[in-house]
Amino acid sequence: MHTLPAFGEPSYTLTRHITDRDFATVIADATAALATVGFGVLTTIDVQATLKKKLDEDLPGYTILGACSPKFAFHALSMEPGIGALLPCNVVVAQQPDGVTVAAIDPKAMFSVIDHSDVGAVADEVRALLQQALAAI
Repeated sequence: MHTLPAFGEPSYTLTRHITDRDFATVIADATAALATVGFGVLTTIDVQATLKKKLDEDLPGYTILGACSPKFAFHALSMEPGIGALLPCNVVVAQQPDGVTVAAIDPKAMFSVIDHSDVGAVADEVRALLQQALAAI
């Protein structure tokens, strides 16, 4: 089995490391925590299974949840239609040797490429909700 480098805490993510639950439980807990702050999971990408099937590569658990808050997505799209290229907010759940890391894209980093003053305020609100969801996992 190939191992990935340690996840760390990149500046473009909001990150939490969990050591008291298994990978599948953390995915379920992350999905539930996102729902409590108004995010649905639109897509679930099982990267581990996909890379096994397509490349015959064995990796530890790695799943990407495509999370979306319809309220904030609509608000952002109303200001800047092209922002859809940056949606949904991806949340990675990655098996690590000592636990499971959950990392959500930081909306401030993601939306920093958009030159629209009101988008920053939306990013702040979404960031706060994602931080709340991570804390609840």
